[in-house]
Amino acid sequence: MRRILKTGLTLIMMVSVILCGCGAGEKEFAAQPDMTDDNYRTFYQIFVGSFSDSNGDGIGDLRGVINRFDYINDGNMNSTTSLGAQGIWLSPIFTSPSYHKYDAKDYYQIDWRFGTEEDLKALIQLCDERNVKLILDMAINHTSNAHKWFEEFKNARINGDTENPYYDFYSCVTTAEKVGGVTYQKIAGVDCWYECNFSTEMPELNFDNPEVRQAMLDVAKYYLDMGIDGFRFDAVKYIYYGDTPRSVEFWEWYMDELLAYKPDIYCVGECWSGETEILEYYTAMNCFNFAASQAEGMIASAAKGQNIYKYTTYIESFQKKVLEKNPDGMVMSFLSNHDMDRIAGSFATESMMRMAANLYLLAPGSPVIYYGEEIGMRGSRGAENTDANRRLAMLWGDDDLIKNPVGSTYADSKQITATVADQREDENSLLSYYCRLLSVRHRNPAIARGTYHAVDCGEKTLGGFTIEYEGETIGLFHNTSTEEISVDLSGGTGLSGYNFTEVLESIGAGTAKLDGTVLTVGAQTSVILSQE
Repeated sequence: MRRILKTGLTLIMMVSVILCGCGAGEKEFAAQPDMTDDNYRTFYQIFVGSFSDSNGDGIGDLRGVINRFDYINDGNMNSTTSLGAQGIWLSPIFTSPSYHKYDAKDYYQIDWRFGTEEDLKALIQLCDERNVKLILDMAINHTSNAHKWFEEFKNARINGDTENPYYDFYSCVTTAEKVGGVTYQKIAGVDCWYECNFSTEMPELNFDNPEVRQAMLDVAKYYLDMGIDGFRFDAVKYIYYGDTPRSVEFWEWYMDELLAYKPDIYCVGECWSGETEILEYYTAMNCFNFAASQAEGMIASAAKGQNIYKYTTYIESFQKKVLEKNPDGMVMSFLSNHDMDRIAGSFATESMMRMAANLYLLAPGSPVIYYGEEIGMRGSRGAENTDANRRLAMLWGDDDLIKNPVGSTYADSKQITATVADQREDENSLLSYYCRLLSVRHRNPAIARGTYHAVDCGEKTLGGFTIEYEGETIGLFHNTSTEEISVDLSGGTGLSGYNFTEVLESIGAGTAKLDGTVLTVGAQTSVILSQE
């Protein structure tokens, strides 16, 4: 089985910390090991063009990310004014004719609107200094039709020049060879239809051609040599669209090559599909868990009051399936991303949003926060049907001149008014809550790395897990309701043999206490328990 994660852990002891999270009281915590030399990290997804503008042109850029680095990670894992994210995922930064850059014109050039290669190197150095992983978004299944490879391919086809090395660079068929379910565009004057499943301006590469495979390996190695830690691979099932086994086989080969080049590489794939197909790709790399995301996903549904045991048994089952596919695999949870309506708009109250954050950030693996989620930003495709509305300018509330992307139509009246600047000054804000929540996650390494077993507490909205890690077991319980709930843990299904004796931490709208075997958890609150 392929190894995806770096398993060696360097333990760096942290100073004692005092939890200042909701419902935590004044409890002091002993020094905990810093586990951030492995790949169980909380990532922060940045849509570069909408994040922060360093030069006043209204477009986000790499220097903007550098200028805002303390916001993402200020170097203090116990900070309550920085998110403390341990990884950054940048949306595509390569030269491209579009605002979103998912159609590369040149993989070896940083788009001039975003900066220069020197800017990227400066960001890499800063990430290294703060022990933050930096991954680049790579769409390798297709390019822009303005890419020189495609121009050469098109000319070779028109001229019938089979000796041209780009003649077979893109996936194409004759009229008789076209198959249903695949989108094609005809090249004028010849019986040649190139595959273009996303747009006629995004032709699909031909990965049956060894030269294409090598070309995309070379791109990845170029950025690994520069110091990039890994990649988020876009649309992994489109390598051979409609043929999962062949696509999986490609990614197994590709990842084997990259792992041989950089053994501790961090990669995650986007397979926007059901659980069955997602799991197929885990033999090659980790994949995002789409079933748990979005307004009707497992996380949001649980936060809104659906039976919590449905959520906890799902997490246990999915983690087990991931590990069966790959012993080094990780669950990759998120609430929403650049292709989805922002999650904050789907909750009736901010307390539900906080509960959803608890459910996925206090969960196994490596979760991803979409920029602006932590302040409750809104944005939806709407009747105009434009993804630009999901990628709106970050609300800094200072002199940043960042503007919404081209094509956005989202009304300002629908957006929140509390900016980053506002929320930093308010210890009860959503931003402050996220900072405390990530701090809780960091202090308890078992949350990311442990093996989860669902617990049925006999209550619709109170449930959780036992989590086993390095020979010890902790308890993690969530009350998603708007009322305080008490439960006798001695009667909980799955708790036989466990003797929880102490509340380690709690975070949420209320508090938590343990009186003998009776656990009382405040409304919309999560609690971590230890054993003797």
